[in-house]
Amino acid sequence: MSMAMRSRHFAPALLAVLSACTTVGPAYAPPPLPAGMANGETSAFEASASRAISSAPLPDRWWQLYDDARLDALVEDALAANTDLRAAAANLERAQALTREVRAASGVQTSLDGSASVGETSSLGIGNPAGVHDLFSLGGSISYEVDVVGRIRRAIEAATADERSQAAALDIARTTVAAAVVGAYTDACAAGASLSVAERSAALQRQSLTLTEKGVRGGVFAPIDATRSRALLAQLEAALPGYTAARRIALYRLAVLLGRSPQDYPASLIDCASIPSLTRPIPAGDGTALIRRRPDIRQAERRLAAATARIGVETAALYPTIALGASAGTTSRTIEGLTSDSALQFSIGPLISWSFPNRSVARARIDQASASAKVALAEFDGTVLGALQEAESALTQYANDIDENIRLRAARDRNREASDLQTRLARGGAAASLEVLDVERSLANAEAALASSNAKLAADRVRIFLALGGGWN
Repeated sequence: MSMAMRSRHFAPALLAVLSACTTVGPAYAPPPLPAGMANGETSAFEASASRAISSAPLPDRWWQLYDDARLDALVEDALAANTDLRAAAANLERAQALTREVRAASGVQTSLDGSASVGETSSLGIGNPAGVHDLFSLGGSISYEVDVVGRIRRAIEAATADERSQAAALDIARTTVAAAVVGAYTDACAAGASLSVAERSAALQRQSLTLTEKGVRGGVFAPIDATRSRALLAQLEAALPGYTAARRIALYRLAVLLGRSPQDYPASLIDCASIPSLTRPIPAGDGTALIRRRPDIRQAERRLAAATARIGVETAALYPTIALGASAGTTSRTIEGLTSDSALQFSIGPLISWSFPNRSVARARIDQASASAKVALAEFDGTVLGALQEAESALTQYANDIDENIRLRAARDRNREASDLQTRLARGGAAASLEVLDVERSLANAEAALASSNAKLAADRVRIFLALGGGWN
């Protein structure tokens, strides 16, 4: 068959292939939500029945619910300087660059090359004298791959999903850093509040010890009463260094979150003794809103989309690759000869590549990609269920801790009333010093228990906001 006849038969075949362009591999569809959340149904958290929790939607910048300008400034500083956020932002930039690279590969590709060489040749009977000769060449080419089966489209789809997964990872880092800043700030102030309570209890016990020692000298109390009073004072004072250390450690953690050295913590917080709290119930929203909001769920979903697209990329290896291209160049033994007509050469036409002998390898890679997609789906389902569990657990713990705090506050108030009464009775000689000491010990324990409960509630609130994924949608 002549070249002309082959060209006449090849052109219609090529046009038929191009007109039948398709996209191989499974088309991605978002995975279904857990039972009870399909078709836009909402799923309220069980703990939302508590008066401390509401079903109102969680605001993006949830830390502003504390209405604390100092805390707002700390969070903003951390979001601008935190080292983990800088790393996450750099990872996103890399993913964006990879996406641009894949998109660029789908366009027209050009190349330009030139060379100069010196070599010894023989005449080989063609009339040229043997010897050392210079050889100069200059050429260029242009090509375009026809995306017949959608390999490039699937590659772009996978790269775009990876980029959005990294964007979700940045949101995860932001949410985590914001919660960590609020947590460190809260821990520092909670330790300060506990320290204040312990110092007040110790001061009251010192006053009681002074009165007891006077009573011993006056013969009203036995010497053992003063010994017991000193023991209680020592017990109360023993707790002070622990609270001081806890506050300093929380400040160190806060400084690092702000991108500073540990010693460079905000000096204004060294005396903080007021735990940040909310003046209204925590807005928790519902389970469906949680799934839409949590960045780790978005990240898992985008990873699933990327894994699904890569099945198509591997499937495309079973089909031919068609590229349209042209090249031109010139070769001469002199630089001046590069422009002569006899030195010019060119070619134009399609290039078909088909790795037919490696179909078994391609199918094995398809199976690998399919298995990776199954892993990504299982991880997505696990992430969703884990997120719901974290939120339910955090809200339930908070609701129960609220009830405990109310009871501890009532117990503290009753112990305070009993202490005042026993003190008045002791001064009038109607109560023994041992009874007064027992009441004072009970009050100190009640004060410490309430301070610990207040700190626990503060930590619960941070845990809730982190579980709800507040910050970025």
